[in-house]
Amino acid sequence: MRAVRVPAALSRIVSPHRMGVRPMSPAVEQDQNDVFAFLEDLGTYGCAEPVIRIDTHGAAVFLAGREVYKVKRCVRFPFMDFSTLAKRHAACVSEIAVNRANAPGLYLGVVAITRDGAGLHLGGTGDVIEWAVHLRRFDETATLDRLAAKGPLGAILVDKLAEAILAAHGRAPIKNGPEPTHVLRRLLVETVEELAAAAAQFPSIGIRAYGSALVAAFDRAEPLLLLRGRHGMVRHCHGDLHLGNIALINGEPILFDAIEFDETVATSDVLYDLGFLIMDLCERGRRADANRLLNRYLSLSVEKTEQIEGLAALPVFLSLRAAIRAKVTAPRLPEQALAYLQAAIRFVEPVSPVLLAIGGLSGTGKTSLAASLAPMLGQAPGALHLRSDIERKRLFDVVETVPLPAEAYRREVSATVYHRLIDQAGSALHAGQAVIVDATHQRVEERDAIAAMAAQAEVPFFGFWLEAPFDLLMQRVKDRRRDASDATAQVVETQAKETIGALDWRRLDAGRSLEVLTAEVLGFLRCGRTTLQRATALSA
Repeated sequence: MRAVRVPAALSRIVSPHRMGVRPMSPAVEQDQNDVFAFLEDLGTYGCAEPVIRIDTHGAAVFLAGREVYKVKRCVRFPFMDFSTLAKRHAACVSEIAVNRANAPGLYLGVVAITRDGAGLHLGGTGDVIEWAVHLRRFDETATLDRLAAKGPLGAILVDKLAEAILAAHGRAPIKNGPEPTHVLRRLLVETVEELAAAAAQFPSIGIRAYGSALVAAFDRAEPLLLLRGRHGMVRHCHGDLHLGNIALINGEPILFDAIEFDETVATSDVLYDLGFLIMDLCERGRRADANRLLNRYLSLSVEKTEQIEGLAALPVFLSLRAAIRAKVTAPRLPEQALAYLQAAIRFVEPVSPVLLAIGGLSGTGKTSLAASLAPMLGQAPGALHLRSDIERKRLFDVVETVPLPAEAYRREVSATVYHRLIDQAGSALHAGQAVIVDATHQRVEERDAIAAMAAQAEVPFFGFWLEAPFDLLMQRVKDRRRDASDATAQVVETQAKETIGALDWRRLDAGRSLEVLTAEVLGFLRCGRTTLQRATALSA
């Protein structure tokens, strides 16, 4: 697709602001004006539209019709050296290598710019005087930052995005060892020091107190990060995974503009890579999208247990990502920098976790209520939503929309599913994340087990039981399409005949709208937690 105006998205392909790196005065090694004039010339491409040139500190980009050519500038920085033709060629090759798997339709290859007696050519058999990355141009208005500015991304797009990121992380080379954690600490300390040096720009912010809190949080997370570094959770990732570096092309989210100039910068914990996008969504007021992204990513992860345990480091990851954006944007966009810094502070403020269990017969709307509540509970981006239907499909290693046979719903299988849900909930609570467990919870022993786990974890527990007229349940089940639940009308009839035993959970009328139910639960939680806090204060 062709952009209708200068593509800011393509200008971001060569943004200098990577991982907090500040532009510095380069040492210019060579005059490239002949090459740039050649690439600005309409005759080079045979197109009628004007060629648009975008310059950054590290590259010159030429937009010609549906084509894009990007030339590395002959410069040398402390963090990036393009000072020789060989180094520029290597950087072009690296850019294709790190991006082609995620965006094969955009990154077309490396093209030589040659000179012979007739002048300069794209390709050709003359002497190679420069190299260019060849890309296909796309609609700049379809980057996710633009879409998020218009409204929520929505469940369908966010689910596709989680799948794309998970696939990218699955392909990424594993980089085990402690060094990436040490690099992250140095980056964190450098960021804190630079923010402190710029404190005059943020007179209303206690930057030193924030810096101390962030360093302390990293100290607590460091043993976990080192462990994850030994267990394959550190990989050569995208490195710059924010909304502006993802484009919606033919209905699919395409990751582009991965960091190519320094593998060290792009090597990180996969949750730190994902954390940039979660932070970006939260800071833009799209916390519901961020929550769904995280939950979908975790639910599809092969290493689900390890990733849930890794949530203990998520506040540090989110805060550091926001702090880096604050220091980078401060010279140009002070108001935006202040918003990033305020977000960074919020991410490391302690938030006590809570455990919710939502039960009821099939069709009562447990999953809808859980998804509505999750973004509003606990630390960013909200609660971990654990769903028995999805966990059962994981147990049998099938895609969640593939129906399971009746044998998969035997009592002993259900006991295994509930045991796994409780174990995962315990791991998330230990990591500091709020949790919602979404299952029928028809049996007394199931409800007792989850309440006991909350007591063991010493977190507040709230159980909600959804009820609705039988005819409404039957209709909802019949209307389901492509859902993880295998419940049928016959299943609802069977459930309705079973006794649920003694129930001390709060009963809710699930025949009402989702908005009304969500508001009622939030009101009850506020009241309930206040009561618990008062009781704790009195007992102390």
